[in-house]
Parts: sequence; C-alpha cells; structure tokens
Amino acid sequence: MSTIGTKIYARLQGDRTIWLVTMLLAMFSLLAIYSASGSLAYKYKGGDTEFYLMKHIALLIAGFGLMYICFLVDYKRYSKIAPIALVITIPMLIYTLVFGTSINDASRWITIPVVGISFQTSDLAKLALIMYLARAISAKQDYIKDFKSAFLPIIVPVLVVCTLIAPADLSSSMLLFLTSLLLMFIGRVDIKYIGLLVLLGIVAFSFLIILGNFFPEIVRLDTWITRTKDFIVSSDGSYQVQRAKMAIAEGGWLGVGPGNSIHRNFLPSAFADFIYAIIIEEYGLIGGLVVIVLYLTLLFRCVSLVTRSPKAFGAMLALGLCLSLVIQALVNMAVAVHLVPVTGLTLPLMSMGGTSLLFTCVSLGMILSVSKYIEQMSSAEEVKA
Repeated sequence: MSTIGTKIYARLQGDRTIWLVTMLLAMFSLLAIYSASGSLAYKYKGGDTEFYLMKHIALLIAGFGLMYICFLVDYKRYSKIAPIALVITIPMLIYTLVFGTSINDASRWITIPVVGISFQTSDLAKLALIMYLARAISAKQDYIKDFKSAFLPIIVPVLVVCTLIAPADLSSSMLLFLTSLLLMFIGRVDIKYIGLLVLLGIVAFSFLIILGNFFPEIVRLDTWITRTKDFIVSSDGSYQVQRAKMAIAEGGWLGVGPGNSIHRNFLPSAFADFIYAIIIEEYGLIGGLVVIVLYLTLLFRCVSLVTRSPKAFGAMLALGLCLSLVIQALVNMAVAVHLVPVTGLTLPLMSMGGTSLLFTCVSLGMILSVSKYIEQMSSAEEVKA
C-alpha cells in the first residue's frame, strides 16, 4: 500500500466496511447518473451530458465533506443537539406547508433567500426525529412501560413530525413512521404504546384525507388516490412502472452495458426515482443484486454496531439512521418492480439530488462516528487486557 493510501486508511477509523460500502455506492452512482441523465441533458442543457455528472460529483464531494465532519464529532454530542434540532424542525415543516416552494405539485422545499438554494425540510426532519428518538429511548435503560415515559417524550413528537410531513410527502412520512415504530420496538417500548401510536397515526391520516377534500393545494390527496388506483387496478402499473419493467426485462442477467440504456430516454425520473431500473438495464440482474447486497451489508454492519455498543444512545442512533436509509432503498427498488405504489423516494446515495444526497452523507457520518467510538473502546479494553 502506498504512503498516501496508508495515511487515508489510518484516518478512516471506525467500521471500514461501512466506509467501503459508502464509497462503492458513490462510485456506482457516477456511472448510473452519467447514463440516466442523458435525456435530461439533451432537453435542458443542449446535449451537455457532462453537466449533470459534474453537478453530481460536486454534491458527492460536498456530501463526503459533511460526512467526514460528522464522523469527527463525538456522537454523544448529537444527543445534546437532538431536542434543539426537533424544536427548529417543527416550525420549518409548518412554514414549508404554507409558504414552501412548490416543485412537481408538491410543497416540500424552502428556498434560502439571496443564494436561491432550495432544500427539502423533510430530510432534516427525519434526521432530527431519529436523533431525538434515540435520545428519548436510551434515557430509559429499562423496559418503557409507563404512560409518562412513552406518550409525551416519544409518541407525540413522532405523531407531530410525521403528520406535518405527510400532506406534501406521504411516502417520506410513512417511511419515518415505520422507522420510529421499529426503533420503539427495539428500544423495548411496551407494545401497547406502539399500538397506541399506530392507532393515532391512522386517526391522523384519516384527518388528512378529510382535510385534502377542502384544501387540495396543501394535502396531495388526488396524487395518493391516483397512485393507489394505478397499483391496485392496473396489473401493469402506471406509465412509469411499465417503462421501468421494460428496462429491467431488457437488461437480462448481464445488462446491455454501461451507457447503452434505451429506456432512459422514455422513463420519467430515470435519474432519480427510477434509477434502479436503469442500473438493471445496463448492468443486468447481477448489477441489481450487487446494489442490494451493498445496502444489506450496510444494515448488517449497523446491527453489529448495536450488539457491540456500550451506550444505548449510540446503538439507537446508528440503527435508526441505517434503518431509514436501507428501508428507503428497498422501497425505491420495490417501486421499480411494481411491488408497491409509486412513492417518489430516491435511492440513497445513488439517485441524483441535492438535499437527499447531502443528508444521506450526514447520516452515514453519524453512523461512522458511533463505530469510531466502539472501535476506540474495544482497543482500550484490549490494551487493559
């Protein structure tokens, strides 16, 4: 190994398998984005196919910078930040619903004045809520079975945040809700309180459906109904899903080769929501399986961190962030093969996007911070032994 390689390897403390998986996904995304964004480049950039590739590279560099900063921070500090982040996030979600920038008929973004940069507040909300839940659950080392410990500290924040995200981004809300339920179950919250949260979630969703009939500009009820009907009524799915399945069928076992996708020219959001279909078309089912294995490897390594973490907060934080990323990845893939309705969720670290990519890198940096602490503790115990 070269001197530079040795120095880099020494700096990448923590779980090096997670580092490797992250880098492989990032490198794979460069090939996928360069190919999948071709039609977008011809439509908006006069055929400049390098534009979106360079934009994605710039975002990856910025994302990896944020990841490394979050990795260097002692993960226990995230426990102190969590309540502040949650308090800031809730007003931002309300502001987004009322005054947010609308893109593709969904008010999910806030545009920062002067610089004109937009970011999706639900990405920040997911991060804030998972940090807060990890803190709230780990504060009670014993089985959480009393109403006082479960309702206000855990159930109410989950319900409020998910309800505020749902009107404009139901899929992200449901993903966050599921992640919260899994964290509560793993964190030994009494099953009756998990059931109470599910019941209250159903009530909140019913209220949103009623609200959507009166305020369609806030609650995307028509979109929910259309996507559900397309999934249930049509065996072939919507136009997007049909094109995705054609791309997957075209790929076969080994694919048509990098950059040779045909369906990228016809598949809407081939560079974002349906990038997995383009990956299979170009790299075949083998390439698609490699991507799945990478995400599952990330999950298994994070589960390993939980079993070795001496602190409950670190275990809950790493697992919560990892579950959010991996479940999102699996749902994105499931959409492409028509296993679930179209959601609009991106493939973490691989789809083209700004806010989503940056917050994914932040999440991975926080997971790596936990793994660094565990590695340091293990080394200290070996020295003592």
